[in-house]
Formats: sequence, C-alpha cells, structure tokens
Amino acid sequence: MAKSTGDWIDNEREGCKFNDARLEKRFEKLLRQLSDGIGESIPLSCQDWANTKAAYRFFSNDRVSEADILAGHFQATADRFSATSGLVLVLHDTTEFSYQRENAKDIGITHKVRTDGGNTDRILYHTVCGLLMHSSLAVTTAGLPLGLASIKYWTRKKFKGCSQLKKKVNPTRVPIEKKESVRWIDNLRESTHLLNGPRRCVHIGDRESDIYELFCAAQEVNTHFLVRTCVDRLAEDGTITISDEMSESPVKGLHRIVVRDKRGNCSTATIEIKYRRIHVLPPIAKQKQYPELTLTVIYAQERGKPKGRDLIDWKLITDLPIHSRSEAIEKLEWYALRWKIETYHKILKSGCKAEESRLRTAERLTRLLSVFCILGWRIFWMTMMNRAAPSVSASLVFTKLEICLLDQLIPSKEKTRHKNISKYPTKLAMLGGYLARSNDPPPGNMVIWRGASR
Repeated sequence: MAKSTGDWIDNEREGCKFNDARLEKRFEKLLRQLSDGIGESIPLSCQDWANTKAAYRFFSNDRVSEADILAGHFQATADRFSATSGLVLVLHDTTEFSYQRENAKDIGITHKVRTDGGNTDRILYHTVCGLLMHSSLAVTTAGLPLGLASIKYWTRKKFKGCSQLKKKVNPTRVPIEKKESVRWIDNLRESTHLLNGPRRCVHIGDRESDIYELFCAAQEVNTHFLVRTCVDRLAEDGTITISDEMSESPVKGLHRIVVRDKRGNCSTATIEIKYRRIHVLPPIAKQKQYPELTLTVIYAQERGKPKGRDLIDWKLITDLPIHSRSEAIEKLEWYALRWKIETYHKILKSGCKAEESRLRTAERLTRLLSVFCILGWRIFWMTMMNRAAPSVSASLVFTKLEICLLDQLIPSKEKTRHKNISKYPTKLAMLGGYLARSNDPPPGNMVIWRGASR
C-alpha cells in the first residue's frame, strides 16, 4: 500500500513543490512537529518561540497554498491506488469547521442557528463563523483509506436567502456552475483524473449529491457512481416517475443485518430489497442540455417499525448494472462504507482539534487544515490497516526506530522474528489507554491518536 518502508512523512511530501526550498524544509519540519503533538496547540507542538514563529510565518505566507501542501499526499494516494487491485470507493462529503470570533469578516460564515429570544417572543438567529470543506477520500472495499483524492475549501461572506429565492426562481433553472453544489462535480472530476483509473472508481455520496449533472459528469469521464437519491425524477416516457416504477417492482430478496439503536443495543432488521433498471430523464428545464440516462435504482426498506431507532429506508441510484440479490447487497455494503468519511472528519475535529485553532484568517486556517488532513489520514490508516491487513509487515507502517521504541515500552509476551502489523497499532493504542483484553474490540481512532501523541 505504501511506496516504501521509509519514513511516512517523506512519502507524503515527496510530490510537494514549493516556490522556495526553505518553505519545503519548513513544511517537513512542521509536519513532524505537529505529528509528534497531535491535538496540541502550535506553540506546544513547536516547543520554542523560534519554531513557533516560523510555523506562524509559514501559515501566513501568501506563497503557500493548500494545493502546495497537499500535492505530495495526493501523489501518494495515487501511488497507493495503483498498488491495489479491484474497485476503489471514492467517498465524498462536506463538513463545517466552526470558530468563535467576535468579528467574522476575516474568516467568513457558514450558517445561521436559532438562539434563545430571551424575554421577547421574537425568533433570533446567530451567525456561525467558520469554513466549509468538501473532501474526497479513496478507500478500498475492505474499508482501508488510501488517502484524499481531492479537496475544496470555501466560506461565505453573506447568505443569498435561498428560502426567499425559491419563491421567485425555480432552483432547477439555475446553472449548476452558479451553485455551491458544483463542488460535487469538481471533486468527482479531479479525483478521477488523479487516480487515473476511472473504471476502477465508484464515487459515493449522500442525498446532497443527488444531482443529475453529477450523473452526466460521471458518464463523461467514464467512471461509476452510487448515491443516495432524494429526488423523484421523471422516468421512461415522462408520464411516470421513478417511485411509480419501483412501486410496481417486486421484492427481489430479503437481507438481515444487525443494527444498534442510540443506546447501543443490538437488534436484527429484515430488509426488503428491490432493484430495477430505469430510463431516467433530466429535469424539465434542462432536457436540452443533458442526455437521458439508463440507471439502476435500489430500494432497501425495513419490514415493520423498529423501537428506539429510525426505520431503515435507503433509496440508491447507480450507473452499475445489478443482476442478482448478492450484487444488490454488495452495493448496499459499499454505501454503508460512506460512514468512513464521517469518521475521518471526526478525527480532524476531535483528534487534531482543528476547531480550536486561533489563527485569524481563512487563508491561514485552510493551510493548517491541509496539514491536519495528512495527519488525520495517517491516524485513520493505521487504525484500519490493523483490521484490513493484520498479517503484513509492521515496517510498512512504522519505522525501525518506532518499532524499537514500542517494543521497549510494551514488550511482547511472545518472541517472534516476524513483526506483523497486528501487534504494533495495538501497542500504540495501549499508550493511549487501550486495555487490550482478550474480548476487547480492535483499537479505534481515539486511542490510536492518544498513543501517537504520547
């Protein structure tokens, strides 16, 4: 999965090309310092005033962009993609980073939330200061994260009043290029180009990615997609919709899964599976711009009404053909892996503590977030490597010095020549509070980042 058994930081920065060699050296040193102090503030990670000042200068340097910082990681992701075989899932999602600032002008705003009106009956709103990030994470079908394939940052200076706009303008008539939704299409194209294997990529998104232009973009670059649909589009000759077609489709099979409610209690759910190949029409206002497509629609709906949790009701749409119940279940399992990118964003916020930064401008914050994106992937990769490929050599993940240190801190009970990966992430997690009892589940991201910080 990795390019070499050397230092992982060298692998992740090799493709970086800064305008100045001094910036490249500073980036390497900064990456090491923040890696050694994951979750700590910049002054604590840098240890002294000289390195702290140099770090702040790096993040405020206009000659440094997030593209410069992530270029090496993108190249390493492409290399790991080339080293794998079979299909790779590209998970897309958007997240917000909120910051408490008295003046949001230098950073921007993300959304408005309702606040207590106090003694009045008026509904008051509070504007949240922050940045938005749309990321595309490549993972294998076994759930191993190969790295980021594309990323986009943006912020809002003012709200456009979408609720009021809908009363005057049909949103479907607004060109996609003028909407924030274009980020889904841009990332699909950029990640497909980077990985250079369009037929091996399956792009996965939630209901926000149910965009007809995205379906057409995937067809243009000859790649695949699997998204959760929320729009009941026109189908066949235009007199019926997708839901009409699916209501006439018989149940093709049942699938039983184990689910947890909000309290962590397990129960078994029986899922009815329907799938059908349907001729889908573009929105009425855009039928002259975009072609008609033949897509597969999958309905996975739970029998009965569960207690203590929401009813499972997935409606997916994909360009991939489905010929059997097992192929439909496979697509459902792929979509279930979309949660991996939610976990990745949690690592950035809880592990790297990205929202606790006190940097003052959006440009500085995006440079810092780009560094955190590399560190967050590293934590996630170590966690999942232990589960997806426990028999590979530990030298694929850790340097000789790191292996020696872990052996000294937590000696192995059994002496073996072959040092596989299954032992060392566990040792690292034990430094973060993992007990490693016989019935304990594999260590998670939280104890891994705590151990890495120690």
